[in-house]
Amino acid sequence: MADGTESDSRRLLRRLRDSLAEPGKGQERLDRITHLIADSMRCEVCSIYLFRDDDTLELCATEGLKAESVHQTRLRMGEGLVGRVAKSGQPVNTGNAPAERGFRYMPETGEEIYSAFLGVPIQRLGEKLGVMVVQSKTARQYSEDEVYALEVVAMVVAEMTELGAFIGEGEALSALHTHPVMFRGATGQEGAAEGRVWLHEPRVVVTNPVADDPQAECIRLRAALDELRLSVDTLLTETDPGDGEQQQVLEAYRMFANSRGWLKRMEEDIHRGLSAEAAVEKEQSATRARLDQVPDPYMRERLHDLDDLANRLLRILTGQGYETGAAMPENPVLLARNIGPGELLEYGRKLKGVVLEEGSVGSHAAVVARALAIPLVIHAERITTEALNGDHILVDGDQGIVHLRPDENVAAAFRDKIAMQAKAMERYAGLRLLPALTLCGTTVGLHMNAGLMADLPSLEGSGAEGVGLFRTELQFLIRNQVPKRGELAALYSRVLDAARGRRVAFRTLDIGSDKVLPYMKPQDEPNPAMGWRAIRVGLEKPGVLRMQLQALLRAAKGRPLTVMFPFVAQFEEFLEARDHLLHEIDREGALGRTLPEKIEIGAMLETPSLAFAPKAFFELTDFISIGGNDLKQFFFAADRENERVRRRYDTLNVSFLTFIAQIVGRCEESGTSLSFCGEDAGRPVEALCLAAMGLRNLSMRPASIGPVKALLRRVDLREARAVIDAAAASGAHSVRPAIMEWLSRHAEVV
Repeated sequence: MADGTESDSRRLLRRLRDSLAEPGKGQERLDRITHLIADSMRCEVCSIYLFRDDDTLELCATEGLKAESVHQTRLRMGEGLVGRVAKSGQPVNTGNAPAERGFRYMPETGEEIYSAFLGVPIQRLGEKLGVMVVQSKTARQYSEDEVYALEVVAMVVAEMTELGAFIGEGEALSALHTHPVMFRGATGQEGAAEGRVWLHEPRVVVTNPVADDPQAECIRLRAALDELRLSVDTLLTETDPGDGEQQQVLEAYRMFANSRGWLKRMEEDIHRGLSAEAAVEKEQSATRARLDQVPDPYMRERLHDLDDLANRLLRILTGQGYETGAAMPENPVLLARNIGPGELLEYGRKLKGVVLEEGSVGSHAAVVARALAIPLVIHAERITTEALNGDHILVDGDQGIVHLRPDENVAAAFRDKIAMQAKAMERYAGLRLLPALTLCGTTVGLHMNAGLMADLPSLEGSGAEGVGLFRTELQFLIRNQVPKRGELAALYSRVLDAARGRRVAFRTLDIGSDKVLPYMKPQDEPNPAMGWRAIRVGLEKPGVLRMQLQALLRAAKGRPLTVMFPFVAQFEEFLEARDHLLHEIDREGALGRTLPEKIEIGAMLETPSLAFAPKAFFELTDFISIGGNDLKQFFFAADRENERVRRRYDTLNVSFLTFIAQIVGRCEESGTSLSFCGEDAGRPVEALCLAAMGLRNLSMRPASIGPVKALLRRVDLREARAVIDAAAASGAHSVRPAIMEWLSRHAEVV
């Protein structure tokens, strides 16, 4: 770019800064900006459109169009050229606007005489705020330098919008981060919570987007980059050389931190008039815009790396670290784009709830949230850009809904819901010591799922008869290297101590799919849920499996031990895994160590294939636990992580219940103990139907035991089975309507 053009760009930004510094209300400032840009760029028209809601743009200021159209002209996202810029996040530059695809003529603005059109998004780090437009009568395309100049001005306007420079009357000029907003995500963990926002990564605010001295800003940028590079190099030297995956990630960090192209683009931004901070943020915004367009997972991961580095560089330049000095509010609800299990565990039980922009129902964070018994909502898109620390927030984990800065009517209704739940919990507490004995005299064993020592106190409080599933992978997921055998033995021993003689079913390491160890090389698989995971990993890499089995045997210290292998699809897999355990028993005995007084060896039935295993499998295994979450997704060919299909299939579907009945029948023939473990076991109506189909043991999260027990104690399973059979005979797809109608007449629906 020529020096003269650089000077023009800086002069425009300086005039913009001076204009914004003048006193005045939001509308006055916007009017001055449109006049200034039209004058500087020698255009007949400059207009600013801002979002009044998520889908509607409003003309908020103009130089050149009819004044009476301001705050009257509105466009939907994607409508017209302005709407196209807003939707795509990309500029539209044309010399003949009426001939462009999607052009919409708005007669109230008087724009019919203008041919040339340039529109750029007003956005900040992926948050779309509006569109800035210039127009001319002359049919011409705007130059690359003019496009860049308008983009830079739009970015400064976005920063000033974030800082509240354009507050005025009407929705489009209302203050950001003040209105009630509802986010509809997905349930990661059920429950309800009211509290105050605590951002896992506080927003960096750039207060000086325009700078007068490019040389000084370039020096600041290079010094900050040197500090960033040094921190990456330090991380590399401190990383275990054997930890290849982490080394690879940090090497990618180093490559980006030393990228000449990245530095060159930021320095060009500075020479055009931006401060070092604003130049970094401009590049970061461009990276986030590209993230939305890139389908390739590897490229998205690399762009995430660059985005993270830019965030680190911004914190160095601004001095705004992760520790802002703000005190965590009372009843904190954690908000993050995503979070690892170790980080979430560090917050512990002080959190009232967690809301993530990403995540999945089977993610590490979801597993930890269940262990901590706090509600979790996932896929709450853009909530971290909308929320501020301390904002009032309501988390409805049951519905997957979050209310940010709710009005009093919503908050009052939500508190009523929490109060009703609390009242119900008091009622359930009175049943804690009573069995789940149905009216027909059948007792159903109710057990809890666990994965952390923090779960174990719930054994007493919930009334669980034991631990139907203890997830052993959490201790592997929250570390940067494989835990030692002695550490695992000590942990498993403490679990058995806390159980006080109650049965604990330890599930061996269930990794792969969505549970990737930090120190394990990810597998590039087209469908990881059906790929190299769980027992398949253990049998192909038996070292860790055998080490874990040794730890379990030593932890028992002579007490009874229950071990189950996950994701067994074939009889041969169970035989091989069982042989590994028997070998370790013989080895421990030969070493003179105390062996468990009794050992149960079982399998999780999570694939339909295992239900059709040879009779010898059912006779050999001591017990079977149906893993309902996985079994259902494979039975229906519906990925439970895919929101478009996971809710289309009902547990109370006649086909699925018939399949469950077949499994129950095979276990009854061989005298094999059978249980059901998963989300459905903790849903009272589903639990009732599972019990009616013959299941006599259910394992669920501790908070579900009370509601399930309360319903089971009020029903006759024989009557429920008759209702199910009648619905099936009638050709119904699901027995849910029939069961709900029967319950409305015979028992309170929980």
